[in-house]
Amino acid sequence: MGRGRWRTAGSALVRVLLVWAVSTLTMLVLAGILPDFRLQSDDGDSLTQIGLTAAWAAGAFGLLSALVWPLVVRALLLVPALVLGLLVFFLNGSLLLIALGLIPDGRSEVAPETAVVVAAVMSAVASATSTALAVRDDEAYRRRLYRLADRRRRRQGGAGTPRGAEAPPGLLLLQLDGVGYEVLRHACADALMPTVAGWLEHGHRARPWRTDWSSQTGASQLGILHGSNFDVPAFRWYEKHTGEVMVCNRPTSAAELQRRAIERTGDGGLLTLDGASRGNLFSGGADQLALVLSVSARRGRANRSRAGYFAYFSDPANAVRTAVSFVAEVVREVCQSVRARIRGDRPRVSRGGLYPLIRAFATVVERDVVVAAVIGDVLAGRSAIYADLVAYDEVAHHSGPRGRDTDRVLERLDRSIALIARVAEHAPRRYRIVLLSDHGQSPGETFLGRYGLTLKDLVRAGCGLPVSRRAGRTRSGAEARAAVLAALHRPVEEDEEAHPGRGSEPVVLASGNLGLISFPGIPGRASRARIERAHPALLTTLANHPGVGFLLVDGVVLGRDGAVARLDVPGEAEALLAPFGPGAAEAVRRTDAFPHVADVMVNSAYDPRTGAVHAFEEQIGSHGGLGGDQGRPFLMWPTELSDPDPCLHPGLHPGLDQGLHPDQGPAPASDPDPDLRQVRELVGAEAVHAVLRRWLREADGPQVPVAPPVGGAAAEPAGRPVEEPPPGSGNSGSFPSAGVPARDEIR
Repeated sequence: MGRGRWRTAGSALVRVLLVWAVSTLTMLVLAGILPDFRLQSDDGDSLTQIGLTAAWAAGAFGLLSALVWPLVVRALLLVPALVLGLLVFFLNGSLLLIALGLIPDGRSEVAPETAVVVAAVMSAVASATSTALAVRDDEAYRRRLYRLADRRRRRQGGAGTPRGAEAPPGLLLLQLDGVGYEVLRHACADALMPTVAGWLEHGHRARPWRTDWSSQTGASQLGILHGSNFDVPAFRWYEKHTGEVMVCNRPTSAAELQRRAIERTGDGGLLTLDGASRGNLFSGGADQLALVLSVSARRGRANRSRAGYFAYFSDPANAVRTAVSFVAEVVREVCQSVRARIRGDRPRVSRGGLYPLIRAFATVVERDVVVAAVIGDVLAGRSAIYADLVAYDEVAHHSGPRGRDTDRVLERLDRSIALIARVAEHAPRRYRIVLLSDHGQSPGETFLGRYGLTLKDLVRAGCGLPVSRRAGRTRSGAEARAAVLAALHRPVEEDEEAHPGRGSEPVVLASGNLGLISFPGIPGRASRARIERAHPALLTTLANHPGVGFLLVDGVVLGRDGAVARLDVPGEAEALLAPFGPGAAEAVRRTDAFPHVADVMVNSAYDPRTGAVHAFEEQIGSHGGLGGDQGRPFLMWPTELSDPDPCLHPGLHPGLDQGLHPDQGPAPASDPDPDLRQVRELVGAEAVHAVLRRWLREADGPQVPVAPPVGGAAAEPAGRPVEEPPPGSGNSGSFPSAGVPARDEIR
């Protein structure tokens, strides 16, 4: 054992000396290239003296970076994250100036602006060298990971499994924001995501689930993490009793929605037991938080969400790598935007202004910080981790769901997943990795681009109100913009849009291809008759517009050419909403029961042939309403977990059946071919929450399917037991063959 410790110490010493040597050479090269940086006295020095000066400076800079840098970052933790990212360069340069000042006889000199460049290059080179040495020594790398995990457990007071006992497996949930089921299929088939494709070949399955009418992160993630998204009709909506607009990506609104969900369910959330929430809108009840919007409005030490920035920026090399990638992403976006204009791509939206910076924040800064936080959670052995990677969703809004731009994002997401999976192999417990998404994306030209006016303009015209001759643009509600503003300690939409007047003019809001119209002057929910008395032409104007699919007004669905369907009359809404897919009527019926549903809900037109919708925001890839891939996210799980289909595992969770579409259940007992029974589909984020709850409980229990309860309501019909798969029919990575009853899942 003593010999092993000496060998470990010797290896560490060798790595330190090699990093020091490389840093010294880097400093010598920079001194020879940069005119404002020298490592010799005015009288000139020998090569040996210059080398010793460089070694002294490199050693002093490395020591200061290791000892002083974490203290500086902790002192600046309350500084907005993006400001901290900019300060990194100046603080790093200051450390270099201090290091050079420690050299005896004043043999060094550097201009302050040059010191910033030198410090950045040296940090990047030192980090790359250290990482390369550790990767080459697999045993050293493995020992270091275990030491980090043990150290964290000791700091937590020895929590965890006693030595010698095997910890139950943990559940790692990675949300790929906006990646729909079909996008996942094509990404795997086109080798864009080789890690995910490999999992599907060996030990994972994937299948779609269906969102609620409000197909957006706020509603889906609230339901997934907290078990209830009741009364979340859209991404943003007007509440008459307060006169305020609720916006899912506003920190104060997110905190209130989380409070309401906890009050409704009586439970803190999916992650209350040793959980971690990273990069999400909501905490899920986790104690370990980083970049969680619902707590980002807190000030001071209570804002634990920002601890992720400290953990990441404690290493100056991390900051340098992220900054370089940030700049590269900005350049990439500008080039892609110019190329799209030159090619004349249609549809297309404006991608100028601050958007390149917002995209770079979502695809680089937020990704790097979230991945680093997840790696820390894995090494700490937390039992449940939920993280959201928003990169694809942000790019798809402005570039479209399919194309070269989003393909590159999917490739980088796959590399992040692979990195996390490799680290998980060295964790103190085994992890079951589940991938899922909160919604998909539907393509299509914007409502403004197609018809030359916004939904607000159309509503004002239908109400007989003046309409501006110049059509205005509706601000995009993408999650990345809120994350940037939260990092800057800036409020999200805290202007007249958040507090509209209580006059007679309607409040018109957009959530993807879902529009909401409220009349502040009418108390409570306005009836159809009341709206038609006040504005006789409005409903007809909206319902007959070619860019509108249907309206919901006080329990009634209105379509084109005078089509009317009452939700309380069986079959009427199903027939009218059939083009929008199975379950559309039930989704609308559920939203109609929300206390804060708008007076008029407007869903854009949908083309089933192309899957296109018309977003009421400036997005050519959108989500938020009904129509197309936006309502078909995916759930991908290791096969050692029970199948999410309750038909195969009835009775595991009594509440799960509440989220199932009744039209896709098992075939009745009179079905002539029992093998052709359909698999019921998971419907709604609350149903996904129930499945994840069950998987968390399975960590301490048997991993075999539970037999149906005898005589129970969920039992299979007599004589039709659940069939065992034939030998050799495990996951092959392919889709079901022709002629075989197909389950809608990737195997």
